[in-house]
Amino acid sequence: MAVYAYRGIDAKGKNVKGVRDADNPKTVRTLLRKEGILATEVLEKSDAAKRSAREVDIKAFFNRLGVMEVAVATRQLAILLRSGIPLVEGLTALIDQVEHPDLKAAFTEARNKVNEGESFADALKAHPKVFPNLFVNMVAAGEASGTLEVVLARLADFLENQAKLKGKVGSAMAYPAFMTVMSLGIMAVMMTVVVPKVTSIFEDFEQALPWYTEVMIFISKLLTNYWWALLGLIIGGTVWFRRWIATEEGRAKWDHHVLRVPLFGKLLVMVAVTRFARTLATLLRSGVPVLRAMEITRNVLGNTELMAVIDVARESVREGEGLAKPLKASGAFPPIVTHMIAIGERSGQLEEMLENVASAYDQQIEVRVQAMTSMLEPLIIVFMGAGSGGIAFSILMPLMQISEFVQ
Repeated sequence: MAVYAYRGIDAKGKNVKGVRDADNPKTVRTLLRKEGILATEVLEKSDAAKRSAREVDIKAFFNRLGVMEVAVATRQLAILLRSGIPLVEGLTALIDQVEHPDLKAAFTEARNKVNEGESFADALKAHPKVFPNLFVNMVAAGEASGTLEVVLARLADFLENQAKLKGKVGSAMAYPAFMTVMSLGIMAVMMTVVVPKVTSIFEDFEQALPWYTEVMIFISKLLTNYWWALLGLIIGGTVWFRRWIATEEGRAKWDHHVLRVPLFGKLLVMVAVTRFARTLATLLRSGVPVLRAMEITRNVLGNTELMAVIDVARESVREGEGLAKPLKASGAFPPIVTHMIAIGERSGQLEEMLENVASAYDQQIEVRVQAMTSMLEPLIIVFMGAGSGGIAFSILMPLMQISEFVQ
């Protein structure tokens, strides 16, 4: 059986689309007709994917597959398997529940491959954008140990924790970012619309202007007359930065400096520690070999400097040494983290210690983000007030001088 993508019109006249598995397009049309859908187009999934890649689909941008959707589907599958339902039947039931087209298509193709005798992990491996390397390796370990339902439940917990962590940081920083953009926008409008109209009065008087007023007028003319050049510089700088950071040397330098930025650098380290501890603990609990688990964990850190530390630690473990010693020697991980890992290694409870580290740092991240947010908000207000006040002062002082000159 193959997987087909279809588009059609339902009984209410609405456009619908989705996927179906069938022997041929004619069967798909027959199935859809029974459901009250008139199929206008039926393509094999591979052909549909090629065509959609050539099209600019704006809806797809706003319909991205989220981590929480994968987490919910994973938990549902774990519950089905725990109830004694075979994997293929569980996937069939899950496909009926899933709404996101990419996730539905991925599970549909995975079910077909499992039905043909392929392992579930190998079937998922064909969809790296939906199921990352970590997901596939944990499923493989669960299949090998006969505890797939337990591993899927742990995976769901892991994905939910990752989504919550990302959501905490994102939601806390959204308001300061919005305020910053608004303040810059207001000041730009003042400099390009208000200032030119007011300062045109100064041209009728042959009187020297204060230096700060001259600077303000120069910036206003620059923004008004040469905005295209500034926009070009911004776009060019962005393109150059993206190319530079894509190089090995550029990425290494950027990752080195970003960890040392005041306030934000320490927060990034805490987020990386949480990812490292929770990912490694989840993989080890699921039966993934330690070297493979460290290789996967390395790739979720997102910072080349920290990834290099994990590479050194991995070689140390390969040679029979512990994990805590190279992490401590690097100086990149906080002492309390390496100390807890060392205790976990000595006591044989490394997974539990890693979970404790992740939970503790989750709380610290939340506290630090709240503190940073509460500190950034008044700073942005002060910045807005200082900018607006500076513009008003630069305009009013010459006007007062002119009024005295006229009198």
